[in-house]
Amino acid sequence: MTLRLYDTKSRELKPVATPNGVTSMYCCGPTVYRDAHVGNLRTFLLADLISRALTLSGVAVTLVQNITDVGHMSEDFQEDDKILTQASIEKIDPFEIARKYEGNFHKDLARLNIRPANLYPKASESIEMMQSMIAELIKKDAAYVGSDGSVYFDVHSSKSYGELSGNRLDALKPGHKHETSEDSAKKFHADWALWKAAGNRSQMVWPSPWGLGFPGWHIECSAMSLKLLNSHVDVHVGGIDLRFPHHENERAQSNAITGNESVDIWVHGEHLLFEGRKMSKSSGNVLLIQDVIDRGIDPIALRLCLLENRYRSQMDLTWKSIEAAHELLLRWRGKISVWAIEEGLQDTTEIDPEIESAIENDLDTPKILLRLRAIEKSELKNKRVLFMYADQILGLQLDAGVKEKTLTAQMKDLLEARSIARNEKRWADSDQLRVKLEELGLIIKDTPEGQTWS
Repeated sequence: MTLRLYDTKSRELKPVATPNGVTSMYCCGPTVYRDAHVGNLRTFLLADLISRALTLSGVAVTLVQNITDVGHMSEDFQEDDKILTQASIEKIDPFEIARKYEGNFHKDLARLNIRPANLYPKASESIEMMQSMIAELIKKDAAYVGSDGSVYFDVHSSKSYGELSGNRLDALKPGHKHETSEDSAKKFHADWALWKAAGNRSQMVWPSPWGLGFPGWHIECSAMSLKLLNSHVDVHVGGIDLRFPHHENERAQSNAITGNESVDIWVHGEHLLFEGRKMSKSSGNVLLIQDVIDRGIDPIALRLCLLENRYRSQMDLTWKSIEAAHELLLRWRGKISVWAIEEGLQDTTEIDPEIESAIENDLDTPKILLRLRAIEKSELKNKRVLFMYADQILGLQLDAGVKEKTLTAQMKDLLEARSIARNEKRWADSDQLRVKLEELGLIIKDTPEGQTWS
């Protein structure tokens, strides 16, 4: 199996490189000042899918995912340091904030059955690594010390700047949302800070050859990816919102160091909407994993729901779609248990050509799920084996069984309607409702005392 992924830079499918049977991956991780919402987690699910597909094809994967615990999410360093802001709100040390939400992040990954990365380097523990890269960029005339004592990347030193995002330097206007009023300290308004002078700031600052300060937004990913992945990244993963300016700037920095393209394939996951709107705190529609659990829904059902859409397609998530995925997950787990008895527990793995083709073709998870629905309804004698082959990619824990049944509102309504139908001797209606309930994964039995379910 040869995995092909859509490369944002070339705008085409490219086969994933596997030098010596190993693929290096870098995924932009969270800024740990709050719990990651489902939109954030969709990106980390994408990295997990790529890793699982490569592993299934016999390729070893080295995945690095950074933890941004220095807090900068834009060039607005003074006003938009998320960790310091949250530390002030919760009235605890900023590094305590970072460790708290970092722990929650790993917990949420486990809830979604996202396999851990090989390394989770922290920005706060990689300051020397970043300073070393900044010094080298200055030596290569790709960076300079501004009049304010901060160090800036010289964007004109990057001849191919804009190839990733499609933005041209001559079209970038002063006052872009990722820039501030520090333009007078720069050579060009689109240059960005690699190291920011501390000024009046006293927390989360470090000594450097350029004075007390802290790293810029983009430098950590360049430093970590090149240092920890031997100066080259085969697959770089992130959300589409990071394509510009973060990944464009990261690419410029990394290429300036290596002298060539430092990343083979840039893979971006699309935006996730919730109930028709972009998730945001101001809109009050931020969805967390815990919100799903609080509704009695298996968080793996959320994973299944996300897989119903292609990773580079914008998706509108709804409670209705999550509940439908929960019912499908319960049904499939129940059937896997039945098939295990009927077919016997086989250790053999059987490859389904349609599923394999869908995996190879840019991780077409909706097509995989469509194929599983067809297998479920077929007369094939090896359904469990084929489902478990697909589950190596999907990660739905289909062999977990149904340990505890949580009735959805729909199930409760159907059970009540069937009970009424039986009391009124409407047998045809009762039979139709029984079929619907069994399609949802319930086993219905009728006793002298009334209907029971399991």
